[in-house]
Amino acid sequence: MTIRSLPAAPAGRPCAGVSFDLMPQAMERWNAGIQAATADDKNTISVLDAIGFDPWSGEGVTAKRISAALRSINGADVTVNINSPGGDMFEGLAIYNILREYKGHVTVKVLGLAASAASIIAMAGDEIQVARSGFLMIHNGWTIAAGNRHQFREVADMMEPFDAAMGDIYAARTGGDLKAMQKLMDAESWIGGSAAVEQGFADTLLDSDSIKEGAKAQSSVIAARKLDLLLAKQGMPRSERRSLVQEIKSGTHDAVGPGMQDAADNLANLAEPIAELERALARFSAAATN
Repeated sequence: MTIRSLPAAPAGRPCAGVSFDLMPQAMERWNAGIQAATADDKNTISVLDAIGFDPWSGEGVTAKRISAALRSINGADVTVNINSPGGDMFEGLAIYNILREYKGHVTVKVLGLAASAASIIAMAGDEIQVARSGFLMIHNGWTIAAGNRHQFREVADMMEPFDAAMGDIYAARTGGDLKAMQKLMDAESWIGGSAAVEQGFADTLLDSDSIKEGAKAQSSVIAARKLDLLLAKQGMPRSERRSLVQEIKSGTHDAVGPGMQDAADNLANLAEPIAELERALARFSAAATN
């Protein structure tokens, strides 16, 4: 299949103030250390982080970055290595469109996880390869919203066409039925490497020696992402979570002692409070179900 025959994704952000966020389940199952066994060459693009700007690492995968990388490759064949928990759906759709329109041959390699927005990016490959131990995860757009019932209906109405567009892309790439894709999305489906090939989400399995587990993320980044995960589970909007991390980085938040100005130290020192918060939330959840 040529990617030019795939449907274009809708562009833009039609509803101000609403963003699509990382799903906690994807963050929990993501091994950030998985990478290609061989060093990237000049015609390789790595998608090994959250989709959209990630304030925890100061990085993230954006459409602007992918577009710049493709310009430097200048129409030559390109390999896109993916190991990402997903993130901003709008950014993922924009990257999908950029890769779909690229003139050269696009080979996508799912090294570990291509979840959510990253799974949409993966669909833009002329050829899609997936590790036997890899996973794709597809689902409906996931966001946090606040407001009255009218505002919630507005958000739901806004999300519906984007979910439909993602279903169209999965159906076109796999040759499957749109309703079947929508059922998989409704169920939040985790699709292993062999199943991805069988179902048409990928063309072939990667050779077993194509991937390796590299260095882990810095402890400060891990601590910050765990904090973000816990706050997201409690329903705190992304904007508030991002504001909190900026306060922590600057050393101004009450949780950080006076005079602690180093961002990495500030975040790393949260490891034990985060662990205690996790234990407390687990106890609360267990009590609520009894």
